[in-house]
Amino acid sequence: MTGGERSRIAVVGGGVAGLTAAHRLRRRLGSEADIVVVDQADQLGGKLGTADLAGCPYDVGAEAFLARRPEVPALAEEVGLGEDVVHPGPASATVRAGGRSCPLPTGTLMGVPSAADSVRHVLSGAGVAAVRAETSLPPPHLDGADVSVGALLRDRVGDEVVDRLVEPLLGGVYAGSADGLGLRATIPALAAAIDAGAESIGAAVARALPPPSPEGQAKPPVFGAFRGGYRSLIDRLAQRSSARVRLGLPVRAVVPAGTGWRLEIGSAPSPEVLDADAVVMAVPAPSARRLLSEVVPAAAERLAAVELASMIVVGMALPSDTRLPEASGVLVARGETHADGTPFTAKAFTFSSRKWPHLRGRDGEVLVRASVGRFGQAAELRMDDGELLRGVRNDLAELTGIRAEPVDSVVARWGGGLPQYGVGHLDTVAGIESAMAEVPGLTLAGAMLHGVGVPACVATGEAAAAELVRHLTA
Repeated sequence: MTGGERSRIAVVGGGVAGLTAAHRLRRRLGSEADIVVVDQADQLGGKLGTADLAGCPYDVGAEAFLARRPEVPALAEEVGLGEDVVHPGPASATVRAGGRSCPLPTGTLMGVPSAADSVRHVLSGAGVAAVRAETSLPPPHLDGADVSVGALLRDRVGDEVVDRLVEPLLGGVYAGSADGLGLRATIPALAAAIDAGAESIGAAVARALPPPSPEGQAKPPVFGAFRGGYRSLIDRLAQRSSARVRLGLPVRAVVPAGTGWRLEIGSAPSPEVLDADAVVMAVPAPSARRLLSEVVPAAAERLAAVELASMIVVGMALPSDTRLPEASGVLVARGETHADGTPFTAKAFTFSSRKWPHLRGRDGEVLVRASVGRFGQAAELRMDDGELLRGVRNDLAELTGIRAEPVDSVVARWGGGLPQYGVGHLDTVAGIESAMAEVPGLTLAGAMLHGVGVPACVATGEAAAAELVRHLTA
């Protein structure tokens, strides 16, 4: 098939990975291609959601993207949203650990310190001593294997580094536990430095950290976001792809049909049939596993290893005269409690109007975001919206003294929103992709593969589209 012939491509999943694939397919195959995006949800975006909070577009899924990776800035420029990209203000984050809130240390890699002095304000004396003593241990060795982040670091630098620093940061990215997440997939720079022969964990961190900016030169921004929320990117990708969008329709089966594929979509009693020359599956691991169980059983078997964590985002608009702390937010270490022993409901707060100066309500309200939910902890997820709001308001009062009643609020629940990158995840993904390579015209994309962040998802959408273009134009 050549690019000039009319081809039909089905994109299963309308999140950022699927829509990036649809956009790239349109650019590569031209106006004659029939691109169909099918999603069981009632709106596009997947786990990127933008709500209206006190009249302000406010992201209630992913909050930001890693600006040091090129994928999202390049895509934004390509679709005409380069001027819409914004960066955080100068405020720094804090962490609640050991019963008090402290500045988040610098000179660490995902909370792992390069030297004991950088974390002495967060750890106890015994915790600092454990970090300091690590240099006297034999050099760390992985011997090509993977290991859980917690298993490696608890043994080398002690429990406090894991519980007070690494876990809150990893929890913010994966909603998971350091003891269940694999080092090579979640902190690859640390693993690479150990493989290269670093004499200690501290030396490995020092080797992995980016070099400091030249004197007098401002540091490049670490994170970015969209002034109009991720909604603006999702809408623009859908528009530029010129795809036919079919919402509210689950895909029940994908089976070979001639030289292409047949999709069964819609209700079980009377499914609709959609024939396609090629298919992108940009859906969570359990859905991909179900759809691939008959056509690529080797990939489906490996997808079973990818577990999911659920989380909730609570957005609150507080009166305009509310004074937020001089910080971008606060991470809450696992096991922290209020002074009266009550567990925290939230695992983190972002003081959004402090971190992102453009975020204010229509009447100047200040906006705050609470994140709730860790892998293996379901109690908070069972709370109704009223209970959640009371819980996070009590947390906010405990952490900051702010007791103002919200002018507006929003609760977004992300069931199975974050894949867990367990020990051996890279090998799992390599096996999945090897099995998929044996089935031309069928590709995967999304957060289950090479990173849960938006840039990584965009990259998988780009790669899936490129693979299908090679197949269709062969």
